[in-house]
Amino acid sequence: MSPTHDDGFSAQERAAMRELARERKAHAKAARQREVGEADVLAKIAEMNDGDRRLAEHVHRVVTTHAPDLWPRTWYGMPAYASDGKVLCFFQSAQKFESRYCTMGFTDVARLDDGALWPTSFAVVDWDDAVEAQLVALIQRALQQARAR
Repeated sequence: MSPTHDDGFSAQERAAMRELARERKAHAKAARQREVGEADVLAKIAEMNDGDRRLAEHVHRVVTTHAPDLWPRTWYGMPAYASDGKVLCFFQSAQKFESRYCTMGFTDVARLDDGALWPTSFAVVDWDDAVEAQLVALIQRALQQARAR
């Protein structure tokens, strides 16, 4: 290219092309980060005992199906799902924390506020259509509330 930029493009067009290149690079980096997060979550789920793994797999499917904008990642070594880089909800294995039940929890980002006292974690001991419906509703409400801030 000559010093006069006699390539047939205006300065605005060249600037737009540079911006497009930056956007594509950023999107590619984000896609790789999402893939890494997904792989980390699936690896953590695979490490769980059969009962916890079954529940975690259901949770992962529900979150990724009904809230695809949430990014999978690990948080304190457990599967979690983030909005704008902040963890919105997470799954805790009973085995890891030597508890009698797994837990589905929501951070303050979820803003599930309801008066002066409200639950932020839920024991998950089994899976059926009713549990799935409740979880879908909670995740969608949390995501809507997080976006409204």
